[in-house]
Amino acid sequence: MAEFDIFNLLVGNKGDKDYGKKPVIVQGITGSYGSTHARLMKAYGTNIAAGVTPGKGGQNFEGTPVYNTVGEAAKATGALVTGIFVPAPYFLKAALEALDAGVKLLVAIPEHVPIRDAITVVEQAKKKGARMIGPNTAGVIVPEVMKVGIMPAQPFKAGNTVVISRSGTLMYEVSFNLTNRGFGQRLCIGIGGDPVVGTNLIEAFDLVRDREDVDSIVVVGEIGGDAEEQLAEYIIKTSFAKPVVAYIAGRAAPKEKKMGHAGAIVYGNFGSAESKVANYAKAGVPVAKRPGQVPELLAEKMRK
Repeated sequence: MAEFDIFNLLVGNKGDKDYGKKPVIVQGITGSYGSTHARLMKAYGTNIAAGVTPGKGGQNFEGTPVYNTVGEAAKATGALVTGIFVPAPYFLKAALEALDAGVKLLVAIPEHVPIRDAITVVEQAKKKGARMIGPNTAGVIVPEVMKVGIMPAQPFKAGNTVVISRSGTLMYEVSFNLTNRGFGQRLCIGIGGDPVVGTNLIEAFDLVRDREDVDSIVVVGEIGGDAEEQLAEYIIKTSFAKPVVAYIAGRAAPKEKKMGHAGAIVYGNFGSAESKVANYAKAGVPVAKRPGQVPELLAEKMRK
């Protein structure tokens, strides 16, 4: 199993009395964005144990205590997971504060985080044996158990497929299609759409590759960068055994024009859909032409 056990941090082990009830901190819980999603996460089953907003310590958000610092919140609750909902200009300070407090999993929701700030947090997380998901992520969800993020609940159903996506909305759509065809999900991770993210596709694969409760992986990529090309090489080199199916967004996008995400831009042939599809083909990974085709390809892959 991967050295960094994301399942244990998020939900614990099945059969444990606290399974699915691991404490989670929400940074920025009193803001309009943080409060909205803290409420939705709590309704889904997530144990929102504490919120953090500097200057508002001692207050509470609908029964959840609010602290001035992550250090105070972590000490009071034992939380090792935080959802960061602060605006991008405050992200670096919030993330470093969480790492200094001993938090091991940072789910970084804000977009427009400066690349230098993201690099700094990634480097510090590695030094402290922690991990960041994002920034510019929809978050993570263990369907029908808990979620840390902004994803709606309806598309997801518990099962044994892992969905790893650079796009949040496409993660919802692909999962919805999988659900409708009987492929429930064990874990869905939005790695984020920025050029620099805390957990790349290969690292996300490493988090789940040896788990017996995961029988397949769907990876949702997009044009720009070389993350998919590197993943294809990783699948070949490691003889990755679980069935893998992919989808690439942005096939019709014009070159040298950013499409949605900061990382979704093609320069010349670099990061093109053609390059990604060709490399996946070498790794034996079928690529769907539309989200609705993903479960068809997965069913075929599972039969083989």
